[in-house]
Amino acid sequence: MKKRTILAIILIICIAALSACGGNQKSGGTKIVVGATPTPHAEILTAAIDLLAKEGITLEIKEFTDYVQPNLALESKQLDANYFQHQPYLTDFNAENGTKLVSIGNIHYEPLGIYPGKTKSLAELPNGAQVSVPNDTTNEARALLLLEAQGLIKIKPNAGLTATVMDITDNPKNLKILEIEAAQLTRSLQDVDIAVINGNYAILAGLNAATDSLAKEDSNSLAADTFANIITVRVGDEGRPELQKLVQVLQSSEIRKFIEDKYEGAVVPKT
Repeated sequence: MKKRTILAIILIICIAALSACGGNQKSGGTKIVVGATPTPHAEILTAAIDLLAKEGITLEIKEFTDYVQPNLALESKQLDANYFQHQPYLTDFNAENGTKLVSIGNIHYEPLGIYPGKTKSLAELPNGAQVSVPNDTTNEARALLLLEAQGLIKIKPNAGLTATVMDITDNPKNLKILEIEAAQLTRSLQDVDIAVINGNYAILAGLNAATDSLAKEDSNSLAADTFANIITVRVGDEGRPELQKLVQVLQSSEIRKFIEDKYEGAVVPKT
Protein backbone atom coordinates (compact mmCIF):
# COMPACT_ATOMS: atom_id res chain seq x y z
CA MET A 1 0.00 0.00 0.00
CA LYS A 2 2.76 2.36 1.00
CA LYS A 3 4.56 1.72 -2.31
CA ARG A 4 1.40 2.37 -4.30
CA THR A 5 0.77 5.60 -2.42
CA ILE A 6 4.26 6.83 -3.19
CA LEU A 7 3.83 5.96 -6.87
CA ALA A 8 0.49 7.78 -6.95
CA ILE A 9 2.05 10.89 -5.45
CA ILE A 10 4.90 10.79 -8.00
CA LEU A 11 2.36 10.44 -10.81
CA ILE A 12 0.39 13.46 -9.56
CA ILE A 13 3.57 15.54 -9.35
CA CYS A 14 4.56 14.56 -12.89
CA ILE A 15 1.13 15.47 -14.26
CA ALA A 16 1.24 18.83 -12.49
CA ALA A 17 4.72 19.52 -13.89
CA LEU A 18 3.65 18.65 -17.41
CA SER A 19 0.62 20.92 -17.11
CA ALA A 20 2.77 23.80 -15.93
CA CYS A 21 5.32 23.31 -18.69
CA GLY A 22 2.58 22.99 -21.27
CA GLY A 23 1.59 26.61 -20.73
CA ASN A 24 -0.49 27.50 -23.74
CA GLN A 25 -0.30 24.07 -25.35
CA LYS A 26 -3.61 22.79 -26.63
CA SER A 27 -4.52 19.45 -28.11
CA GLY A 28 -3.51 19.46 -31.75
CA GLY A 29 -1.40 22.63 -31.53
CA THR A 30 -0.30 25.69 -29.60
CA LYS A 31 -2.28 28.66 -28.34
CA ILE A 32 -0.92 32.19 -28.12
CA VAL A 33 -2.64 35.21 -26.57
CA VAL A 34 -1.83 38.55 -28.17
CA GLY A 35 -2.93 41.95 -26.90
CA ALA A 36 -3.79 44.69 -29.38
CA THR A 37 -5.59 47.98 -29.81
CA PRO A 38 -8.71 47.66 -31.99
CA THR A 39 -7.76 49.51 -35.20
CA PRO A 40 -5.84 48.45 -37.16
CA HIS A 41 -3.94 45.99 -34.96
CA ALA A 42 -6.73 43.66 -33.80
CA GLU A 43 -8.18 43.73 -37.32
CA ILE A 44 -4.86 42.66 -38.83
CA LEU A 45 -4.48 39.91 -36.22
CA THR A 46 -7.99 38.68 -37.01
CA ALA A 47 -6.99 38.35 -40.66
CA ALA A 48 -4.08 36.14 -39.55
CA ILE A 49 -6.13 33.66 -37.49
CA ASP A 50 -6.75 31.16 -40.29
CA LEU A 51 -3.17 31.39 -41.57
CA LEU A 52 -1.84 30.62 -38.10
CA ALA A 53 -4.34 27.78 -37.69
CA LYS A 54 -2.77 26.10 -40.72
CA GLU A 55 0.51 26.18 -38.79
CA GLY A 56 -1.10 24.52 -35.77
CA ILE A 57 -1.32 27.77 -33.79
CA THR A 58 -4.52 29.05 -32.19
CA LEU A 59 -4.54 32.84 -31.85
CA GLU A 60 -6.56 34.54 -29.10
CA ILE A 61 -6.79 38.33 -29.37
CA LYS A 62 -7.32 40.54 -26.33
CA GLU A 63 -8.25 44.14 -27.13
CA PHE A 64 -7.08 47.18 -25.16
CA THR A 65 -8.10 50.80 -25.61
CA ASP A 66 -5.04 52.42 -24.06
CA TYR A 67 -1.27 52.28 -24.52
CA VAL A 68 -0.31 51.23 -20.96
CA GLN A 69 -2.23 48.07 -20.08
CA PRO A 70 -1.02 45.96 -23.05
CA ASN A 71 2.59 46.25 -21.87
CA LEU A 72 1.73 45.68 -18.22
CA ALA A 73 -0.33 42.61 -19.16
CA LEU A 74 2.56 41.27 -21.23
CA GLU A 75 5.07 41.84 -18.44
CA SER A 76 2.81 40.01 -15.97
CA LYS A 77 2.51 37.04 -18.37
CA GLN A 78 -1.20 37.51 -19.09
CA LEU A 79 -0.20 37.76 -22.77
CA ASP A 80 2.35 36.02 -24.97
CA ALA A 81 2.88 39.12 -27.12
CA ASN A 82 1.32 42.46 -27.97
CA TYR A 83 0.89 44.52 -31.11
CA PHE A 84 0.09 48.22 -30.82
CA GLN A 85 3.26 50.30 -30.42
CA HIS A 86 6.44 51.47 -32.10
CA GLN A 87 9.99 51.05 -30.79
CA PRO A 88 10.49 54.59 -29.40
CA TYR A 89 7.34 54.23 -27.30
CA LEU A 90 8.48 50.80 -26.07
CA THR A 91 11.93 52.14 -25.19
CA ASP A 92 10.40 54.97 -23.14
CA PHE A 93 7.94 52.57 -21.48
CA ASN A 94 10.68 50.16 -20.43
CA ALA A 95 12.75 53.01 -19.00
CA GLU A 96 9.85 54.51 -17.06
CA ASN A 97 8.29 51.27 -15.79
CA GLY A 98 11.21 48.89 -15.36
CA THR A 99 9.69 46.39 -17.79
CA LYS A 100 11.80 44.06 -19.93
CA LEU A 101 10.03 43.91 -23.25
CA VAL A 102 11.53 43.65 -26.72
CA SER A 103 10.50 43.79 -30.37
CA ILE A 104 10.74 40.69 -32.57
CA GLY A 105 9.57 42.23 -35.83
CA ASN A 106 8.19 45.24 -37.71
CA ILE A 107 4.73 44.76 -39.22
CA HIS A 108 3.31 48.03 -40.48
CA TYR A 109 3.58 51.80 -40.41
CA GLU A 110 0.81 54.35 -39.81
CA PRO A 111 1.74 57.73 -41.31
CA LEU A 112 0.86 60.86 -39.37
CA GLY A 113 -1.22 63.27 -41.42
CA ILE A 114 -2.07 66.95 -41.30
CA TYR A 115 -5.86 67.20 -41.50
CA PRO A 116 -7.98 70.26 -42.28
CA GLY A 117 -10.09 71.84 -39.57
CA LYS A 118 -11.31 75.40 -40.01
CA THR A 119 -8.69 75.93 -42.72
CA LYS A 120 -8.92 73.71 -45.77
CA SER A 121 -5.41 74.05 -47.21
CA LEU A 122 -1.92 74.75 -45.92
CA ALA A 123 -1.58 77.71 -48.27
CA GLU A 124 -4.61 79.36 -46.65
CA LEU A 125 -3.33 79.11 -43.08
CA PRO A 126 -3.80 82.52 -41.47
CA ASN A 127 -1.33 84.26 -39.20
CA GLY A 128 -1.77 82.87 -35.68
CA ALA A 129 -3.53 79.71 -36.90
CA GLN A 130 -4.19 77.06 -34.24
CA VAL A 131 -2.53 73.69 -34.83
CA SER A 132 -3.20 70.70 -32.57
CA VAL A 133 -0.51 68.01 -32.22
CA PRO A 134 -0.09 64.86 -30.06
CA ASN A 135 1.20 65.63 -26.57
CA ASP A 136 3.29 62.47 -26.04
CA THR A 137 7.02 62.85 -26.58
CA THR A 138 7.61 60.66 -29.61
CA ASN A 139 4.53 61.61 -31.60
CA GLU A 140 4.84 65.33 -30.89
CA ALA A 141 8.31 65.25 -32.42
CA ARG A 142 6.92 63.48 -35.49
CA ALA A 143 4.21 66.12 -35.80
CA LEU A 144 6.68 68.98 -35.57
CA LEU A 145 8.96 67.35 -38.16
CA LEU A 146 5.98 66.97 -40.50
CA LEU A 147 5.07 70.64 -40.06
CA GLU A 148 8.70 71.53 -40.73
CA ALA A 149 8.70 69.41 -43.90
CA GLN A 150 5.81 71.55 -45.17
CA GLY A 151 7.81 74.76 -44.55
CA LEU A 152 5.52 75.92 -41.73
CA ILE A 153 8.13 75.98 -38.94
CA LYS A 154 11.78 75.26 -38.33
CA ILE A 155 13.14 73.29 -35.40
CA LYS A 156 16.65 72.88 -33.99
CA PRO A 157 18.65 70.60 -36.32
CA ASN A 158 19.79 68.34 -33.48
CA ALA A 159 16.31 67.99 -31.91
CA GLY A 160 15.18 65.27 -34.32
CA LEU A 161 12.80 62.72 -32.86
CA THR A 162 12.92 64.32 -29.42
CA ALA A 163 11.72 67.74 -30.61
CA THR A 164 9.18 69.72 -28.59
CA VAL A 165 7.62 73.14 -29.11
CA MET A 166 10.59 74.56 -27.18
CA ASP A 167 12.80 73.51 -30.12
CA ILE A 168 10.95 75.67 -32.68
CA THR A 169 13.42 78.27 -33.97
CA ASP A 170 11.32 79.87 -36.71
CA ASN A 171 7.54 80.26 -36.90
CA PRO A 172 6.77 82.75 -39.70
CA LYS A 173 2.98 82.38 -39.43
CA ASN A 174 3.04 82.55 -35.62
CA LEU A 175 1.26 79.21 -35.43
CA LYS A 176 -0.28 78.42 -32.04
CA ILE A 177 0.76 74.84 -31.31
CA LEU A 178 -1.77 73.11 -29.04
CA GLU A 179 -0.53 69.90 -27.38
CA ILE A 180 -3.46 67.49 -27.03
CA GLU A 181 -3.77 63.85 -25.97
CA ALA A 182 -3.54 61.81 -29.16
CA ALA A 183 -6.94 60.15 -28.78
CA GLN A 184 -8.63 63.57 -28.67
CA LEU A 185 -7.02 65.06 -31.79
CA THR A 186 -9.85 64.19 -34.18
CA ARG A 187 -12.33 65.91 -31.85
CA SER A 188 -10.19 69.04 -31.95
CA LEU A 189 -10.63 69.50 -35.71
CA GLN A 190 -13.75 71.64 -35.38
CA ASP A 191 -11.91 74.06 -33.09
CA VAL A 192 -8.51 74.39 -34.77
CA ASP A 193 -7.24 75.31 -38.21
CA ILE A 194 -5.37 72.05 -38.76
CA ALA A 195 -4.43 69.01 -36.69
CA VAL A 196 -1.61 66.48 -36.93
CA ILE A 197 -3.21 63.12 -36.14
CA ASN A 198 -1.85 59.63 -35.48
CA GLY A 199 -2.79 57.05 -38.11
CA ASN A 200 -4.79 54.74 -35.86
CA TYR A 201 -6.94 57.53 -34.42
CA ALA A 202 -7.49 58.99 -37.88
CA ILE A 203 -8.74 55.60 -39.10
CA LEU A 204 -11.13 55.31 -36.14
CA ALA A 205 -12.58 58.69 -37.12
CA GLY A 206 -13.03 57.62 -40.73
CA LEU A 207 -10.03 59.56 -42.03
CA ASN A 208 -7.35 58.26 -44.38
CA ALA A 209 -3.91 59.85 -44.51
CA ALA A 210 -3.59 58.91 -48.18
CA THR A 211 -6.80 60.64 -49.28
CA ASP A 212 -7.98 63.06 -46.59
CA SER A 213 -4.82 64.68 -45.27
CA LEU A 214 -3.22 67.88 -46.53
CA ALA A 215 0.20 66.25 -46.08
CA LYS A 216 1.53 63.04 -44.56
CA GLU A 217 4.78 61.39 -43.59
CA ASP A 218 6.56 59.78 -46.51
CA SER A 219 6.68 55.98 -46.44
CA ASN A 220 10.46 56.12 -47.00
CA SER A 221 11.11 58.74 -44.32
CA LEU A 222 13.14 58.36 -41.13
CA ALA A 223 9.84 58.38 -39.23
CA ALA A 224 8.48 55.47 -41.29
CA ASP A 225 11.40 53.27 -40.27
CA THR A 226 11.61 54.53 -36.71
CA PHE A 227 7.90 54.32 -35.93
CA ALA A 228 7.01 51.02 -37.54
CA ASN A 229 4.51 49.10 -35.38
CA ILE A 230 6.03 46.00 -33.82
CA ILE A 231 5.30 42.64 -32.24
CA THR A 232 6.52 42.87 -28.65
CA VAL A 233 7.41 39.99 -26.30
CA ARG A 234 9.14 39.52 -22.96
CA VAL A 235 12.93 39.33 -22.96
CA GLY A 236 13.77 35.63 -23.19
CA ASP A 237 10.79 34.78 -25.39
CA GLU A 238 12.32 36.05 -28.63
CA GLY A 239 13.08 32.55 -29.90
CA ARG A 240 9.74 30.90 -29.15
CA PRO A 241 8.77 29.17 -32.44
CA GLU A 242 5.08 30.08 -32.22
CA LEU A 243 5.91 33.79 -31.77
CA GLN A 244 8.40 33.70 -34.64
CA LYS A 245 5.66 32.11 -36.75
CA LEU A 246 3.28 34.92 -35.74
CA VAL A 247 5.74 37.48 -37.13
CA GLN A 248 6.24 35.46 -40.31
CA VAL A 249 2.49 35.27 -40.93
CA LEU A 250 1.98 38.99 -40.24
CA GLN A 251 4.80 39.77 -42.69
CA SER A 252 3.42 37.38 -45.33
CA SER A 253 2.14 38.40 -48.76
CA GLU A 254 -1.41 37.46 -47.69
CA ILE A 255 -1.43 39.90 -44.78
CA ARG A 256 0.36 42.53 -46.84
CA LYS A 257 -2.44 42.35 -49.40
CA PHE A 258 -5.06 42.52 -46.64
CA ILE A 259 -3.47 45.70 -45.26
CA GLU A 260 -3.16 47.33 -48.66
CA ASP A 261 -6.72 46.48 -49.70
CA LYS A 262 -8.42 47.38 -46.43
CA TYR A 263 -6.60 50.55 -45.45
CA GLU A 264 -5.75 51.99 -48.88
CA GLY A 265 -2.58 53.76 -47.77
CA ALA A 266 -3.64 54.71 -44.23
CA VAL A 267 -1.65 51.70 -43.01
CA VAL A 268 1.49 50.67 -44.89
CA PRO A 269 3.11 47.19 -44.64
CA LYS A 270 6.75 47.29 -43.60
CA THR A 271 7.80 44.04 -45.28
